[in-house]
Amino acid sequence: MRIIKLNATDSTNRFLRNLSLDSPVQDFTTIVTSQQTNGRGQMGTHWQSQPFKNLTFSVYKKLNLFPFESQFYISMSVALAIIKSLEQLNIPKLSVKWPNDILSANQKICGVLIENVIKQSVIESSIIGVGLNVNQLDFNGLPQAGSLKNVTGVNYDLDEILHIILKQLEIQLDLLGKDTNRIKSQYESYLFRKEKPSTFKTAEGLFSGIIKGVSEHGLLEVLIEDQVLKTYDLKTIKLLY
Repeated sequence: MRIIKLNATDSTNRFLRNLSLDSPVQDFTTIVTSQQTNGRGQMGTHWQSQPFKNLTFSVYKKLNLFPFESQFYISMSVALAIIKSLEQLNIPKLSVKWPNDILSANQKICGVLIENVIKQSVIESSIIGVGLNVNQLDFNGLPQAGSLKNVTGVNYDLDEILHIILKQLEIQLDLLGKDTNRIKSQYESYLFRKEKPSTFKTAEGLFSGIIKGVSEHGLLEVLIEDQVLKTYDLKTIKLLY
């Protein structure tokens, strides 16, 4: 495993992608930075992070012709790796807010951005970007954001947490193509507000439903009125909480 530490970069995902275009990259090559100036999240959002207080890193994962239609298993594996890492640190009330935000109670403490390299309908590699709020305490204008220190009051060693997560990523990603049923069932067991009445927002307005799980392709399965089970993708639905 090769770890490259940068004082600052605009985006660890972008840095790693450019690196992989220039020359062959070793599996699990990791780019970590103390200051990310233009970090990205899901749906084009911006990931805000105070310098030297949080973990912002990206991991290159070589995949053996992984089926494109199964790409959500990569996302589930990464979410499980982060949660199992944080369990080792005794972070309480962990869950996954679909598709892969990590929460402690109602606070978002970690975001993930996965970019796949696809050729001829198979995934050759993935760049897994992780932003974990660790020692930052103030999140101006982001009332649902939190950090490990917010939750526990402990000041953490960033390198120690990085190595814990990288080890879990190796374990969980090794299960891809081997034990997909286990990946999916464990992921669903951590789903935020699973089996609880919740409010959702779509282009048509608000409605109530109960999260039951996810489909094989990563769609959110929601039980609505008249016991109808509907599926939604990330662009069409938002869970309000």
